[in-house]
Amino acid sequence: MRYSESLIEEVRERNDIVDVISGYVQLKKKGSTYFGLCPFHNEKSPSFSVTPGKQMYYCFGCGAGGNVYTFLMEYENFTFPEAVEHLAERCGMPLPKKEEDSKEARKEADQKTSLLEIQKEAARYFYYQLKSERGALGLSYLKKRKLSDAIITRFGLGYSNKTSNDLYFYLKKKGYQDELLKESGLVTIEERGTYDKFWNRVMFPIMDVRNRVIGFGGRVMGDGEPKYLNSPETKIFDKSRNLYGMNEAKNSRRPNFIICEGYMDVISLHQAGFTNAVASLGTAFTSGQASLMKRYAQEVLLTYDSDKAGVKAALRAIPILKEAGLSARVISLSPYKDPDEFIKNMGSEAFEERIIQAKNSFLYEIEMLKREYQMEDPEQKTRFYQETAKKLLGFPEELERTTYMEAICKEHQIDYEGLRNMVKRFAYQMGGQPLVTIKTNPKPIQKQGKEGGIKESQRLLLTWLIEDTSLFEKLKNWISPRDFTDEFYHIVAEMLYQQYQEENTVNPARIISKFTKEEEQREVAELFHTTLQTPMDEKQRETAVNETVYKIKQNWCEYAGSHASDFAELEEIKKVKRSLQDLHISLT
Repeated sequence: MRYSESLIEEVRERNDIVDVISGYVQLKKKGSTYFGLCPFHNEKSPSFSVTPGKQMYYCFGCGAGGNVYTFLMEYENFTFPEAVEHLAERCGMPLPKKEEDSKEARKEADQKTSLLEIQKEAARYFYYQLKSERGALGLSYLKKRKLSDAIITRFGLGYSNKTSNDLYFYLKKKGYQDELLKESGLVTIEERGTYDKFWNRVMFPIMDVRNRVIGFGGRVMGDGEPKYLNSPETKIFDKSRNLYGMNEAKNSRRPNFIICEGYMDVISLHQAGFTNAVASLGTAFTSGQASLMKRYAQEVLLTYDSDKAGVKAALRAIPILKEAGLSARVISLSPYKDPDEFIKNMGSEAFEERIIQAKNSFLYEIEMLKREYQMEDPEQKTRFYQETAKKLLGFPEELERTTYMEAICKEHQIDYEGLRNMVKRFAYQMGGQPLVTIKTNPKPIQKQGKEGGIKESQRLLLTWLIEDTSLFEKLKNWISPRDFTDEFYHIVAEMLYQQYQEENTVNPARIISKFTKEEEQREVAELFHTTLQTPMDEKQRETAVNETVYKIKQNWCEYAGSHASDFAELEEIKKVKRSLQDLHISLT
């Protein structure tokens, strides 16, 4: 059975690679990566790594690597369709296997399309009601919250009437049947009657990253309960895998996301110029939402409410973000409760200052931990030190651990040597393992004269692009996929550039699914796990990038020259050669 690319990707995304491989290999977390003994060759020291952020595995010993499909194909000797079917069954996702099933799948796809149409019609209806006389109460509320007409339109805000079945009759007139309307989550159909899910509420359309309305949030007007109500989960609305405002925030020029608790916080921040704000959908922050953010940014700023519940939410979100490979900082909103209140009282410049001052997430965790102890009591003070020491064991790299110890000791007036000895003592009690740093180096590429050197340069540049997506913009005037003359690297480059153009990020696990040969999958996996053996400062890195780009462009000129078929192509090559004389790419 041949499955569509979108279906293959959906199955892969629903199966976290750490969860799957943990069923076969005992993994231990070291920083943001998991390590274990490789199941594909005999070894005594763990060199098999699984990276959640990339959703890939790689063995630095034998070179085995790939995504969750590759693992099952190698370990279980599955064919690719068998791996897809196994993982689909694992996550409870139905697959078309026979002709009848294909018809059923098409029927389900058609139903999803209809559900999206219904949500879109509902959004139009709510927006129209807000602008009508019946929406005066809702519009007055939004104006009191100091929202402009432009921001109301931009977010498609609306109003659901006090009459409890207006939307139902509107959608019925549009030709939608009761069975489908019930599936939409917008109406309740029972023997005793039919009722709209939302009434007498200001409406917040929830959109996915493709700008499609998939559900709603509603804020009641008056003292009704619940204060905020969200659409139930449907075939098109999964709360754990979407974020309010992400359709706008993903296009922000800012380098990070600001995550809030409420819809009004998001809208208020966007109106103030912070177009990178998003919010979870009435549930606790999830790994699916973290993975969604990882597609577009490397850092998240937390602005949960400053009350006890907000602190708890932040502490819960931090490890989830780390697990996804995202760095996190926490913005202090004191003395205000939430971003909306802060912006209204202090303005955008003050909020920008708070962003600059945002606290490192680990230091925030230590600060919150300290609040749990009476520091005047010697016994409780000691327990605080002990818990801090245990948390420091989470850093496998000694240099990173030392840096955090220094910062903590300075901030909380703790004796450095005393804390350091306590960390060591706990490490020994736990078997010494947390302080062991696994040093893994990729096998050096065998150079074969000029051709080997060019191939190495192309490989190196691909690795840099994968590790630092900001290079796409910095190199866009100099490098494109055509410059990768090695056939295999050219294919990978085209995929990377296409992903970046469409999604503003790269997705290693998706790319590897496009290769069917085991040796190609291994080579791609190695590309995505290569690290520089010699650390470089910014100046050295800039020099190295410029030299690499120069070599690749020179090679392209020679390659293109030997394949040129007309005068225009030769003229273009001459133009490129002349431009290389002025080549200087700044990375700052």
